[in-house]
Amino acid sequence: MSTGNHTPHKKRQKKRIFRSRVKALGQPPGSLIHIGEQKVEQTGITAFGYDEGQAVAVEVKNVEECLGLKERFKVLWINVDGLHDTAVIGMLGELFGIDSLTQEDILDTGQRPKVEDFERYLFLSLRMLDFNRELNEITQEQLSIVLGPGYVITFQEKPGDMFEPVRQRIRSAASKLRKHDADFLAYALVDAVVDRYFSILEEIENRIDTLDSEMMADFSQEAFNALYAMKRELIIFRKTVWPLREIIGSITREDFDVVGEGVDPYFRDIYDHIVQVIDTIEVFREIVNGMHETYLAGVNNRMNEIMKFLTMIATVFMPLSFIAGIYGMNFKYMPELSFHWGYFTVLGVMVLIAIGFMVYYRSRKWF
Repeated sequence: MSTGNHTPHKKRQKKRIFRSRVKALGQPPGSLIHIGEQKVEQTGITAFGYDEGQAVAVEVKNVEECLGLKERFKVLWINVDGLHDTAVIGMLGELFGIDSLTQEDILDTGQRPKVEDFERYLFLSLRMLDFNRELNEITQEQLSIVLGPGYVITFQEKPGDMFEPVRQRIRSAASKLRKHDADFLAYALVDAVVDRYFSILEEIENRIDTLDSEMMADFSQEAFNALYAMKRELIIFRKTVWPLREIIGSITREDFDVVGEGVDPYFRDIYDHIVQVIDTIEVFREIVNGMHETYLAGVNNRMNEIMKFLTMIATVFMPLSFIAGIYGMNFKYMPELSFHWGYFTVLGVMVLIAIGFMVYYRSRKWF
């Protein structure tokens, strides 16, 4: 978005809302096919194992190591960066008993946010959002969470996330995370995702304020393009957050085997935050829609002013053109042609007519 100094926009690709599913057409349910963009060359796996007395971070080289780590710790958090390697997803599915339909959903990066209860584990799919300051746009990434007894597995499209505060809390011996089960870790991860939504809302509010100032100063095409892009991003933001309200609400209402009653109040707190995010998005959408209408009204008003000015100029010159046309006719017997002061008299009459029109327009407050 342009700033007060009219910094030019960086050229960016148009974000696609729908992800092609051509590769999955005709395949049976549960087929492990990655749908989406490959965002990392090699899949990486990290594991955090912890209990009240210890916390260990491990770079996993072999998927089979995860099963041994699960037996050593009270809670094991396995994070997978990169979804294009379907063999890794399949091996984790075999080790932890993850259904093939769940694995299919993990690999489909265009998945709608949802929650599914498989009794032995709970599957959550949601969208992680971030704000790209260089391009001034919202970026999104799918996050899949498998919550089971004593373990949490997260699947991300690429390295880099907003979970570093959660990792810091795991490393701290006094952290509440170290005293709870895996369901509390799942809550902390979802809470970190929702907290990032608030920081994005702050960025959007700053953009709205800046764009509003620019529009008041100049109704430029660049401002209109930025306004249109903001409307589009707010629609995508709303589309991302709205299903999450239903997901968290179902966790607080329904009795899932892997979610203890002690964690319900924390998920209700997340639910309240999501409602607040949705309400704020709606307010921003109303503001942006109002700015859009104001822009169009301003452009139309400026066009009307231009047309009014041109109409006044044309009206002033109409009688002058008429007089000039009369005396421009090449007739031999025109009585005024022999008048000694005729030229200056006609010019004077033209000036008086022009002045008369301008005085009249001024009296009508047309300019």
